[in-house]
Amino acid sequence: MKLSEIRPNQGSINVEAVVTEMEPPREINKFGNSLKVANAVVQDDSGKMRLTLWNAEIEKVKVGDKIKITNGYAKEFKGEIQLTAGKFGKIEVIGQEDVSKLPAPKVEGKVDVAEEDSSGDDEDEW
Repeated sequence: MKLSEIRPNQGSINVEAVVTEMEPPREINKFGNSLKVANAVVQDDSGKMRLTLWNAEIEKVKVGDKIKITNGYAKEFKGEIQLTAGKFGKIEVIGQEDVSKLPAPKVEGKVDVAEEDSSGDDEDEW
């Protein structure tokens, strides 16, 4: 599957992409639990998409990692599709890429990562 094919509220997503950007993690309190969350941007040849990483996932990936997401989930937040492995998915690093040599993606999947807050309402995921 390509990033450009992902739609809001879609599950069972299996995709490979390269992490091109990573924001610092932050702590949030959800239902009395302290959780760490960080946003990343992933890219394939079809576009870019925000990836929300939770807790241990944050330490797993870094910029330049080629990752494989298995059984991921996408939702729409503030008009933007965001991808996450969620409770039942998995993220694994399968290689490394030089992000400076990646081709510019098509415009369809491009996201603006400057906007603050991301998946603060992922109650169904955690």
